[in-house]
Amino acid sequence: MTGRVFRLHSTLELPLEDVETYFEEDPDLPPEIDDIDITRRNNTLIIKALSDDESISKYTPTAQLKASVTETRVWEEEPPRAGGPQWMDDEEEEIPSELVEFACFKGDRETVLQNSALQYPMFLVLRELAMLSEKGTLTAITEENDKLEATRIVEGEARPASIEVVESPQGAGDGDGGVNWRDNEFISD
Repeated sequence: MTGRVFRLHSTLELPLEDVETYFEEDPDLPPEIDDIDITRRNNTLIIKALSDDESISKYTPTAQLKASVTETRVWEEEPPRAGGPQWMDDEEEEIPSELVEFACFKGDRETVLQNSALQYPMFLVLRELAMLSEKGTLTAITEENDKLEATRIVEGEARPASIEVVESPQGAGDGDGGVNWRDNEFISD
């Protein structure tokens, strides 16, 4: 399988426990990925692709997914709103909640999906994680076997996506939008 990732943007948030369970259940990984190495350093989760391919040097960094780990309070029902009536505070029971750690895959390609060796197969792993997510979006433009593909997954559901080619979207190359440094009265001698 050959492929490349041209653009990627992610706002995915998954409970860390769900991510760990996904990999513990021995998912079907792309054939280029022999195994996954998961490392946590403070509030950063790194999911690295391991390959047994001899053509990839042991010193070549393989693709990795990088997520920040945050704690979020999850309520069993809607939390009380600030500024509400205070007269009920004496009788009201506390709403049960718990702190849950979330893996947040947020950012563009260089932030979320790092290194080029095995990058496309690792994107396929990220796409599977996106299907498990109940919060966030994954959008990407990839190429597989000389064919461009648009990916859009919103809150765990694949949505229609397309690629549009436009000519000079910001007027690049016109030369009209810049500063004429040669005739600038403030810096000319």
